[in-house]
This record gives sequence, structure tokens and C-alpha cells, in this order.
Amino acid sequence: MLPIESGIGRQTAGLPGAALAFCVCLTLFRIKLMFNDGFTLALVALAAFFGAALNAAAGGGSFLTLPALIYAGIAPVAANATGTTALLPGYLASTWGFREDLGPPRSVGMTALMLTCLVGGGIGAGLLITTSNHAFRALVPWLLLFATALFAFGPTLLRRLGRHPEPHAPRLQALVGLFVVSVYGGYFNGGLGVLLLAMLTLIGETHLNRMNALKNAISAVLTLFAVGIYAAAGTVQWRWVAVMLPAVLVGGYVGARVARRIPREVMRWSIVLIGLVMSALFFR
Repeated sequence: MLPIESGIGRQTAGLPGAALAFCVCLTLFRIKLMFNDGFTLALVALAAFFGAALNAAAGGGSFLTLPALIYAGIAPVAANATGTTALLPGYLASTWGFREDLGPPRSVGMTALMLTCLVGGGIGAGLLITTSNHAFRALVPWLLLFATALFAFGPTLLRRLGRHPEPHAPRLQALVGLFVVSVYGGYFNGGLGVLLLAMLTLIGETHLNRMNALKNAISAVLTLFAVGIYAAAGTVQWRWVAVMLPAVLVGGYVGARVARRIPREVMRWSIVLIGLVMSALFFR
């Protein structure tokens, strides 16, 4: 079974429906049919809960956290940095969970891999904090659409790559590819897991557990470094991180516990639908 197919499925039947229901609430909020401070706090906390639950099983958490924070009145760049910061513990926990399977790709040593991802994530974070809010707000729907397309077509891409795997990618080619993906991850986190799995497949990785372990470790390392840059630049809204963090911890636990119970296609297309709705809202 391909890693993207194993990662994007198997949660409880209630989780996608609940996430879609949350999406409807966010739409109502967008057109200002209901709004007060208490509702805003609840909205962001729910986004954090469902975002962490989705990340634990498949990814796509930023489809919920980024729009919720922007609609709560946070500037787009700060919203992206704040949401990424709040979701960071999930990446760290996932890395720890796969620690027995963690090992370097066949073409790249672990030190070179992590340094490449650190540099790429740092550059991506630097690009984010130097992007104006107006420019990033214009980019958001396109970034969401791109990440949605990764979820929609990722399994097909990986199946095709799997038919003609690269037995042993050259070291420079592997590092350049991982660097580019890390820059994207430091700038915008949506769909990062799918991109990493595709890149690991391209450079010749075939062992499912090691690929997932590497994906989680790379995500954790580049996100941790990116968050440090966001924080140093004063971009993170710590008040909102405090609101989101308890919900992230609970949501990540719930998502991990129920991750084997949903059919993979139900989960994947639920995430795609959420991504399309969020993208449409930002195009308005």
C-alpha cells in the first residue's frame, strides 16, 4: 500500500462530517450572520481541534485553522504563523511515535537531510514574514487550491511514481528536491505531507513506515525552525496560540485514536471538499 493512501484514510465516520459542519459554521461567520467575542473564541478553538485531528490522520489542518484565524481578525501573515505555531506539537508527537522507523533516505545522510530542511524552512519562513498582508491575502486562495489539489490527486501521482520508482536518486537531486519542498513548508504548511511523500518516492524510498517517519521528522524540524523565525519577528499571536493549544492536544489525540476507522476515500474527499469551500470563501 502506498504511503499517501495509508496516511489519508481511516478515521471515524463522524470526523469528516463534523469537520464539514464546522466548515458550514465558518461560512456563516464569513457572511457575518453570527458574530461575537465568545463565538470567535469557540470558532478558533474548534478549528484547532478539528485541524489537529485531521493532521493526525491525513493532514489538511491548515484548511481550518488559517481561515478561522483570518476571520477572527488576525492579519493573514500573522494568522498563518500563529496557526502553524499552534499545530507544531502534533508534528513533534508524530515524529516521536515513528521514532523506531526513522532513518535517512538511501541517497542522503540524516545530517545533510536535516540541515537542508532547516535552511529551506528558514528561507520559507523569511519569505512569509517579508510578504505584505495584502499580497499574502491574495495568495491564500491559490495556496489552498494547490494544497487541495495535492490531496485530490496525490494518490494517483504516487501510484504512477510507484510504477517507475527511482532506484537511487543522485544526492544533489535529492537534496535540491527536499530543499524546495522545505521552502514551501516554511512559507505555507498546507499539503506539506503529500509533497514530502511524493518527493521521498521520487528519490527512491519504498518502505512505508520509514517514509512516514521521515515525513513527520522533516515536517517537525522545518516547522520548529520556521516557528522560531516567526516568533523572533513578532509575527505569532501568542494569545491565540494559548486558546488553540489545549484544543490541538485533545484533537490530535482524538484524531490518532480514531484514525483507522474511516474509509480512506471518505476521508480524502472530505478534506478536498473542505479545501474547496475554504478556497471559494477567500476568492470572494
